[in-house]
Amino acid sequence: MFITPEDYNVVIGPDALKVISQASAENIENAQCEAVEEIASYLRPEYDTEAIFSAAGKERNRLIVMYTADIAIYHLLSSLPGRPNYELRKERYDRAIKWLEGVQSGKIVPDLPAMSDAGDAGAAFGTIYSSERKLRHNW
Repeated sequence: MFITPEDYNVVIGPDALKVISQASAENIENAQCEAVEEIASYLRPEYDTEAIFSAAGKERNRLIVMYTADIAIYHLLSSLPGRPNYELRKERYDRAIKWLEGVQSGKIVPDLPAMSDAGDAGAAFGTIYSSERKLRHNW
């Protein structure tokens, strides 16, 4: 998987992770898959998401790792009754989504591998088409 158990230590303690995952590695894996797909849906038009999420160790973008962990924890927490610390997790989730929207709009440019030009479907993403004003020869 893209996220290792040690990566979660930056955003949540190991005991708290066990509690919100209900001590199930399968729950954590499902939340990670959901988080990766959610992030990829924002990045896919401009960035090579396969290369981003297949990277390992120090080759991974640390911000993507942190936001993936934040989003996965948010999804895990959303399924619990009572939702402990929900406000904090909702705030971190919203911050991750805001960053992804900034990347998608081109206002934020992270150090991520770009899509190759060979047949990518999102080549026109971010391109603005326009034309000159219509000429009127009415004298």
